[in-house]
Amino acid sequence: PSVLDSFALLSGQLNTLNKVLKHEKTPLLRNQVIIPLVLSPDRDEEIMRQTEGRVPVFSHEVVPDHLRTKPDPEVEEQEKQLITDAARISPDVAQKQIQSLNKMCSNLLEKISKEERESESGGLRQNKQTFNPADTNALVAAVAFGKGLSNRRPPGSGGSVQSGQPGAGAIIAGASGLQQVPMSGAPAQQPPMLAGVQMAQAGQPGKE
Repeated sequence: PSVLDSFALLSGQLNTLNKVLKHEKTPLLRNQVIIPLVLSPDRDEEIMRQTEGRVPVFSHEVVPDHLRTKPDPEVEEQEKQLITDAARISPDVAQKQIQSLNKMCSNLLEKISKEERESESGGLRQNKQTFNPADTNALVAAVAFGKGLSNRRPPGSGGSVQSGQPGAGAIIAGASGLQQVPMSGAPAQQPPMLAGVQMAQAGQPGKE
């Protein structure tokens, strides 16, 4: 009977406490000040779990730092000095400083974004192929070995040079005895850019 009486008493007190806590006029417990009643130098696993491993013990060394409501005296002194210095500046000067700081921040952000865009575009350019290997190989073979170039003379291209083009006669004269390599759609006169190809073909047998 004594145990049942004690249990009934405890149950009634818990119900009363729940009613008080659930009442709308009861302030939230999270807004109340925590006062440490027990300090221990031993490791507390519950505190470790609640603080995610930041506070291993709840002793007299850590309580002033974790439960303080004011900053350190040195920090408080620096804050007062900053407030005093800010009060001395006129509104116009403060506005100019704010605009200058905003401009500096904007320029810095633009530079950062520009560098990011350039780095991204540079990576895309490196990954993107800008030439055709087959065309490159064909061009190198044509210049070095004359591969793919025609050996036939077009009709009526007996070395006559149209008048009005200075220097053409000298080119033809210097290229006498060498194979002329006409190109499709090109005029009868020898273009200067094919002189290297003709010189490469000059020593080949079986050609004029």
